[in-house]
Amino acid sequence: MTGPVSDRDAMVAQMSPSLDDHAYCFLLISPETAPTALGAAIGTFREDEGVTAIVPEATARELGDDSAAFARITLQVHSALDGVGLTAAVSGALADAGIACNTVAAFHHDHVFVPLDRAEEALTTLERLQASTS
Repeated sequence: MTGPVSDRDAMVAQMSPSLDDHAYCFLLISPETAPTALGAAIGTFREDEGVTAIVPEATARELGDDSAAFARITLQVHSALDGVGLTAAVSGALADAGIACNTVAAFHHDHVFVPLDRAEEALTTLERLQASTS
């Protein structure tokens, strides 16, 4: 893997979006759900109101949560955490297509969560965005 890319056009041109086979839910953690949810979480975030975990849909359902399911699209480019413009380009393209998105930046990659029923359309939209910059 090469080092982080920070130039906007280079990040978009190299993003190679990949659709995960699993569905995920955003779950507010409670003392009762913490052991199971945190053990299964692919990501967490602490806010003043509480801790949110991103968990496999099956885990959320097991815990009695019926919130919306999301697909995860991973942008394969090793984007720099201080890079400017990748999130704006991706969210803008999805917004233009009328697709909601929630973006999580991790150390190596950005992960875009989109409504499960729009996953293929979102992937196609991001592939078109990448092709337009290459």
